[in-house]
Amino acid sequence: MAKIAYKNYQPQSANARILGCSNSIIEEFQADSFDVTLRQLYYQMIARDLFPDEWKDDEGNKNNPKSYSKFKAIIGNGRLGGLVDWDSIVDRTRKLNRNSHWETPAELIRACAKQFRLDSRKDQYIYIEVWVEKEAMGGVLQSVCPGLDVPYFACKGYDSLSMIWRAAMRFKQEEESREVVVLYLGDHDPSGIDMVRDIQHRLDMFGCESTVVQKIALSMEQIREHQPPPSPAKITDSRYESYQRLYGDQAWELDALDPRTLVKLITEKVAEITDQEKRDVILQEQEECRGRLRKVAESL
Repeated sequence: MAKIAYKNYQPQSANARILGCSNSIIEEFQADSFDVTLRQLYYQMIARDLFPDEWKDDEGNKNNPKSYSKFKAIIGNGRLGGLVDWDSIVDRTRKLNRNSHWETPAELIRACAKQFRLDSRKDQYIYIEVWVEKEAMGGVLQSVCPGLDVPYFACKGYDSLSMIWRAAMRFKQEEESREVVVLYLGDHDPSGIDMVRDIQHRLDMFGCESTVVQKIALSMEQIREHQPPPSPAKITDSRYESYQRLYGDQAWELDALDPRTLVKLITEKVAEITDQEKRDVILQEQEECRGRLRKVAESL
């Protein structure tokens, strides 16, 4: 924990309450080994109706750009004032890249033992990848996909032509021996709904004959079940009219769902199309290989 003060900040009672609620949500997520972005924290506050009534806009909605700006400023001041842990809120769009270093050869080999992996899905009948619309949601995939041994990818909105082509070439190789399924998670808004169609269309164009793009979130059924806070659909989006005819003028962001809900969803969807008995055989062999590496480290 790193609550370090760089300025004197004495929040008024309303802001102090917001900071207290925010810290409680952060601690809740940390207890389950999740980090959180500022936007995820904001949506949790909205979903639990923790902002004051005066934050409502003219339509009586607390989920609006002004509320997000106010919340961002409060959290920023809270961090600078030593009231919010600096390590508790992450920015997944910016990170430092640097080389790894080791003190001894034995230390390196012990690390290799932990990292050694066999392809536990090489004998599966279905090749799986998990894609998410926003880079900020990549941390949710990172928390679950490596353990499932499933490749994952953050699309950053509409995917680039180069990225789709490379994915298609990857999938065409897999299609020679098995089916390919892309499990996709995105917003429920005009563009988020259309992205699945767009990805499938371009993969088909590049010759992926049996690859299926399956959107597993966010659906209207999930919205009714989990009640994430809505926001106005963008009228400026070229797909707004067709979306509005089907779903109305409200949209819902994937960020608003509890990360634990998304992890459970991904885990269950991957399990549905996995032969776990075959995978367990390879995982056992993997553990035996790791044991041999640990013995090498002990001998140094």
